[in-house]
Amino acid sequence: MKIIKYLFFLVLLVFIGGALYFATKDGSFQIEKSTLIEAPVPVVFKKVNDYKTWENWGPWKKNDSTMVFNYPEKTSGEGASYDWNGKDWDGSMNTTEVIPNQSIKQEINFQTPAGDRSAQVYWRFEKVDAGTKVTWGMQGEHGLVDKAYFSIFNIDFDTDTRKMFTEGLAGLRKNVEKELQVYSINVDGVTQYGGGFYMYSTTATSIEGISQKVNQLLPTVSNYMEQNNITKAGRPMTIYNSYDKTSNTAIISGAIPTTTRVIVPEDSNVLCNFMPAQTVIKTTLKGNYKNLNEAIEQGMQYITDNGYKKPNEKAIFAIYINDPEEVPNPAEWLTEIYIPIGSQEDTESTEIQRQ
Repeated sequence: MKIIKYLFFLVLLVFIGGALYFATKDGSFQIEKSTLIEAPVPVVFKKVNDYKTWENWGPWKKNDSTMVFNYPEKTSGEGASYDWNGKDWDGSMNTTEVIPNQSIKQEINFQTPAGDRSAQVYWRFEKVDAGTKVTWGMQGEHGLVDKAYFSIFNIDFDTDTRKMFTEGLAGLRKNVEKELQVYSINVDGVTQYGGGFYMYSTTATSIEGISQKVNQLLPTVSNYMEQNNITKAGRPMTIYNSYDKTSNTAIISGAIPTTTRVIVPEDSNVLCNFMPAQTVIKTTLKGNYKNLNEAIEQGMQYITDNGYKKPNEKAIFAIYINDPEEVPNPAEWLTEIYIPIGSQEDTESTEIQRQ
């Protein structure tokens, strides 16, 4: 009987000693990982802000194929939430604070056999030259049971969490960058373009340098029109005055329509011209401007396949239907490409004489 009491007392001492040992260990943690995604901040932010996207890029299904995600009506923004059931543990998450395109704060809860656990999750989004630096972090406090469990079973919580964040951010980057590459081209066929006056500036470039040059020309024209109170009467456009794939050269104009003829100073690098009404083949590109060359080629192929002819003296032009500043996702950019055809009486575009 004395032996039993002694053993019980010994076990009690070990238990108390172990409890005191684990209780004195620091249980606080803060873990974060960052990555660079070549995409605009609003695109990355929108992806993270909506819980319905998480199972597409998160690492959890790879580790537990039985995991089931459950979504309420509100899955994005402040007050959004979702929960999951898995073979090892269940959990839920809700969004507590959102600063659009800057940061997100969330609370995560785990239901385990040893009881419920919670931690604070946070995201930061920073604009950098190459795109977006996104940081994913979590902070909280391990309880006594968790500290004992991690020590006894030799579990490195910090290392495992960093690995999960690394895999998740890699999945997020792949998912976002793949989404940006989506585009479609549709040759709409024959239509009429009404023509009109436009302000423009011209430069020579290689074909692959067209987008960069357009980004320089259009602000120049826009600023000139604003400084001189010239009315803008339509969407910006690029006019392909010449386009030679063989020599990899092009002469392009960045142009913005206006209402009437404008007389410009002799030394102005922004001029005024008139585009006549004409019959054209219209092609619509939905996607990044880097696919414009392919869209032009499809329009030209349509002309060949249907027996039309493009007059050499008439330039192809592309009109940018929406503004990348307002539509940050390149996959949603809309561009209409117009290729003149010779089914009408040809009327050459005549430059307005400067005074």
